[in-house]
Amino acid sequence: MKIASWNVNSVKARLPHLLAFLEDAQPDVMCLQETKCLAQDFPMLEVKGLGYHVETIGQRAYNGVALLSKRPAEGLVTGLPGDEDDGQPRYIEASFGEVRIASVYLPNGNPVGTDKFTYKLAWMERLIGHTGELLKREIPFVLAGDYNICPTDDDVYDPVAFRDDALCRAEARSRFRALLYLGLTDAYRVFHREPHRYTFWDYQAGRWHRDEGLRIDHLLLAPHAADRIAACNIDKKPRAKDRSSDHTPIWCELAL
Repeated sequence: MKIASWNVNSVKARLPHLLAFLEDAQPDVMCLQETKCLAQDFPMLEVKGLGYHVETIGQRAYNGVALLSKRPAEGLVTGLPGDEDDGQPRYIEASFGEVRIASVYLPNGNPVGTDKFTYKLAWMERLIGHTGELLKREIPFVLAGDYNICPTDDDVYDPVAFRDDALCRAEARSRFRALLYLGLTDAYRVFHREPHRYTFWDYQAGRWHRDEGLRIDHLLLAPHAADRIAACNIDKKPRAKDRSSDHTPIWCELAL
């Protein structure tokens, strides 16, 4: 099973790139973030035309997550459990055969010192709690998405400049480590130990051409999934295209 994740930064604006990736990479499940559209406005016909089912939640101009899959989703969960008053569409989860997969769009949290950072940390605590519940089920699962976290200084092009950024703050990194300490595996690091490999490059200041990026998109695997991981990589080709997202896809394969 091939599972890919991509913050598309508007599914409508990036639709040609998305369709090209689906045709070329042929993921069994595609997790999208920042779709930036209501569910009824998602380009269903185009995606379904390539043989994919679509499950999505969203809002106009902000946030939004989706699961595109070659087989129908089962046991759909829309929204991260733990706060019924949280209306931001940032989490969607379902089962595809024996594997449970979530598309995660974790809050950015900037600027630090505001309610946005407080919300980010609280959201992460909820994710930690929900992950614990998933682990009790002893099933293979993958939490895929834009975590807005650089786990270490090796994952950011300028650690000094980003020291006080919400993506690198100790409070956020400690909660990311807490997820790993539950027993999850950072799929990319199973195969790649080299530093300074990125999934995001800002549009400003020529960051892409200078390869000045951040690794903030992650595939976190439960033990029953990590035992079966066969490959994982970052696909930089979509980021090089005109009118690209500022993120690029990351994918893994599980030998089921």
